[in-house]
Amino acid sequence: MALTSQDIDRIANLARLELSPAESERMLTQLNSFFDIVTKMQAVDTTGVQPLAHPVAAIQDVVLRLREDEAWEPNQREANMRNAPAQAEGLFLVPKVIE
Repeated sequence: MALTSQDIDRIANLARLELSPAESERMLTQLNSFFDIVTKMQAVDTTGVQPLAHPVAAIQDVVLRLREDEAWEPNQREANMRNAPAQAEGLFLVPKVIE
């Protein structure tokens, strides 16, 4: 898929960019180079290749260092509720906004 200068002009217009002719030509070259790389990558036969969860997993075992999901902040509901101008059943009461 090769882009044309009209494609670059349309993309620039959609992005609200003002490109000079030199910038437009440079963008055209860079984007077409990018699409060439994508085309080459799509040409590679990956039949039977399992996707990797992490790129380093191809060369070594990867152990994710995940922390335990635990609550560490104390419950301060009572202290917070003291700041409420109005409350009921442990909830803040606020004025009705929508009529």
